[in-house]
Amino acid sequence: MTALAPRNQNSRGLKLGVMAVVCALVAACGVTSYEVPIETPIQPKLDVTAFQRVLIAGFVAGGTEDVDVNQETVRLLRSQLRSKSSLRVIDADAMPLVTIALDQQKSNGGAESAPAPPVEDRAVVLPERIREEKDLEPYERLFANTAYWKRIGEEYQNPLIVTGTVLFTPQSRSGYVSRDVEQYDSFGRRRVVPVRTYLERKGFILRPKFVFIDGRTGATMHAESYREEVLYNAQQNTPALSSYFELMDRLVPNFLTTLSSQKIRGTRVLLM
Repeated sequence: MTALAPRNQNSRGLKLGVMAVVCALVAACGVTSYEVPIETPIQPKLDVTAFQRVLIAGFVAGGTEDVDVNQETVRLLRSQLRSKSSLRVIDADAMPLVTIALDQQKSNGGAESAPAPPVEDRAVVLPERIREEKDLEPYERLFANTAYWKRIGEEYQNPLIVTGTVLFTPQSRSGYVSRDVEQYDSFGRRRVVPVRTYLERKGFILRPKFVFIDGRTGATMHAESYREEVLYNAQQNTPALSSYFELMDRLVPNFLTTLSSQKIRGTRVLLM
């Protein structure tokens, strides 16, 4: 029994040596990685199969006067839907919904083209200048006026109607912000140290609410609200229109997934 022990030890040593050589070869060759593109389909939140057309009607818009938020939002959403939706986009002038709502309130039902709001809503004061979110609240009743939206639907052959509110307001903020700073010691070794710095920043806040209305009945089918903001250094002069498009770029994918199936593109790493 004892005579076999050295042979067993030599065998184990040989196996360990072979494994060490194999590991060294694998380490020397390295692992090859490949990036594989993938697409993840996302189903639409709203069933729009009953519609062939979509009307981006217009928005109750306010905030900064540097950007015509109603016109820009209508143009942008129409452009996106033309390329990324199967619905036919109707070309029409953007509806000035603030003016329309004010006219409806003044008419008290006299104008045939603009049905009056319910009696309980006529006492609500509609601000002509929309500066903040509370100014938008009285206009919410406009989207519940089914008779008016049904009339608009009949005019455009019963499409899906997209409307809502958009508030684009400037903001400023100051305070301490943490940022990473590179430092080197006496031996030239690099390290990254978080440093708190007092900064004054300015930018914009975008708050859209998209309301989807059935043009056949005038009834609201779905509504979604979003909020995005951006801040820049106080010394950076960024035009309001550029900030608007920057913020809308973040929101448009969510808007599109409401109406049509979309594909999110990404990559996965494959190790060989």
